[in-house]
Amino acid sequence: MGRNERVLASIADARVRTLLTRLHREADRQSFGLLRAGLPQLPRLLLGRGLSSQRLEAAMSDKYIPLEPAQGMLCYLLARSLRAERIVEFGTSFGVSTIYLAMAVRDNGGGRVIGTELVPAKAAKARQHLAEAGLAEFVEIREGNALETLRSLDGPVDFFLNDGFPRFALDVLKLVAPQLREGAMVLADNAGTFPAELAEYLAWVRDPANGFASGVLALARDAELSVRVAGAFDGQELLRNPSV
Repeated sequence: MGRNERVLASIADARVRTLLTRLHREADRQSFGLLRAGLPQLPRLLLGRGLSSQRLEAAMSDKYIPLEPAQGMLCYLLARSLRAERIVEFGTSFGVSTIYLAMAVRDNGGGRVIGTELVPAKAAKARQHLAEAGLAEFVEIREGNALETLRSLDGPVDFFLNDGFPRFALDVLKLVAPQLREGAMVLADNAGTFPAELAEYLAWVRDPANGFASGVLALARDAELSVRVAGAFDGQELLRNPSV
């Protein structure tokens, strides 16, 4: 049994486990297309500059690009440890990571996952997958620009999965930050894959003046885990309004 199979086998809910196994396999079959999209940027990788997310966005518009099972289970366990009732996700895609988050909210006794997805076809598939998992009642997926759809969150946020296109990660965090309660966690995927695009993000969350304790997790793709420790951010530093 491989690593991913071992992780998925630990999911107690057979309905969710079966669906996630299928979706991760479908995502794996798409990986060749992603590899081809990234080949022109091989020189950047060899120079240690990482990939340019902007150049890959068009190629990824119909791809799963989910968290791996180990990362999904990490999100589930972190959300359970926080007894999270309100979770925000930037970059819902086909809803694979959303399933892990919704499972945590359900197992915590109820609440809401607020996801945002720019591509309508992806949002529709995500809703379909959540219904198949029996978790649709715990999720609201907002279609459109995250800098618009996440302006109203109606209450404190316990956990934020920041997994949309990396070049927008800091702007979206600054929008969500005022709603993060003390002790809330933020997980940003792909810190190692997109170091150039996330450099400003990493510098910001690692600056204690912004109210976070933050550090890298050496997962399959390095992720940045940040904990809201103090203070309140008023969002006034959001200077640009790109479409995300």
